[in-house]
Amino acid sequence: MESASAVLGGLQPNYLLTPSRNHSSSSSLLRPFSAHHSSLSPSLKLQKQLSLACYQPVPPSPIRRCATLSDTLRTETSEIADIEWDNLGFGFLPTDYMYVMKCAQGGSFSDGELQLFGNIELNPSAGVLNYGQGLFEGMKAYRKQDGKILLFRPEENASRMRLGAERMCMPSPTVEQFVEAVKATVLANKRWVPPPGKGSLYIRPLLMGSGAVLGLAPAPEYTFLIYVSPVGNYFKEGVAPINLIVENELHRATPGGTGGVKTIGNYAAVLKAQSAAKAKGYSDVLYLDCVHKKYLEEVSSCNIFVVKGDIISTPAIKGTILPGITRNSIIDVARCQGFQVEERAVDVDELLEADEVFCTGTAVVVSPVGSITYMDKRVSYGESGFGAVSQKLYSVLTRLQMGLIEDKMDWTVELNPAKAY
Repeated sequence: MESASAVLGGLQPNYLLTPSRNHSSSSSLLRPFSAHHSSLSPSLKLQKQLSLACYQPVPPSPIRRCATLSDTLRTETSEIADIEWDNLGFGFLPTDYMYVMKCAQGGSFSDGELQLFGNIELNPSAGVLNYGQGLFEGMKAYRKQDGKILLFRPEENASRMRLGAERMCMPSPTVEQFVEAVKATVLANKRWVPPPGKGSLYIRPLLMGSGAVLGLAPAPEYTFLIYVSPVGNYFKEGVAPINLIVENELHRATPGGTGGVKTIGNYAAVLKAQSAAKAKGYSDVLYLDCVHKKYLEEVSSCNIFVVKGDIISTPAIKGTILPGITRNSIIDVARCQGFQVEERAVDVDELLEADEVFCTGTAVVVSPVGSITYMDKRVSYGESGFGAVSQKLYSVLTRLQMGLIEDKMDWTVELNPAKAY
């Protein structure tokens, strides 16, 4: 367990920490913020006013030591944000701070800092804008009943980003830098972590080629950035099984490509097929391999599992499928629960005989599949909710993530927000 002061003070001696902005005008979820700022210095008041201007880029401010932060800021950031948590959906809501760290091509990341959340400035010739040189991660933080905050396997996200960065010719933070930056960002935005049972704080680390480059080449500069947003429970109004259609013409990934890393281009590439599927009334698309056009790969942003009896099968990771953190966790949980899990080539015809099918991902954790349509044939697996297997796995994993059961896997990282800064 780590305190806020230990994390925020341990990364480096100085942080850019400025008063949080009032977001009440940006969303109907937000209630008027009641904290008083009368004790702020004139320079901080001016900076506060500038930060309210529709999230325009915030000019760099002098770095201030944590020890010099005002008592007003300590009081403000120790409270839970006053929003309508019961109406919180799964969408973006601006918070207080973001974490930024830069390095040059061939260099190493260092000297990261927390900044007020806001727009960022990029050269039109930035590598990420022109050549798609970018990666992202997705993870969550949960608030426990005792007020402490839990992260789930952040080192796995860090390792996956490093693998992706190597494939995309990008430098990347070390695992330790990544994890410490996540901790600092979560603690700086701790008032946005939903109360127990009301949702989670979604964490989005980004790595991008921010330097200007005209010819096709790695960017000369890179930016690592983390922002967060509170999100509601995915199934807060009851479980809604998804209905998938198998896509056999368009493909998500190819052997030797980038399907196995979390690069930004992988997601834009699925939008055409996904939009067409939704226009026909389906929830999403299930992709097949591009060579044989018969083996399951994954859904647009989720891994897929097929259940038959006590055997759970999922496509093996061979470069075209993203190694999901939730996927790996479900496999381990299932084996601990006595199920046989097979990672192998799964023929699309196996869907016809399956007892259950479900998907896994950071946002949904586990999502039951109600039906799959393939070559105009629809197979139903029950559209009332979870199947017995997916329900059991979902319950165990979510209770572990929320700190409701003992973490025998040593997967969670506990943060103590009690000591503000």
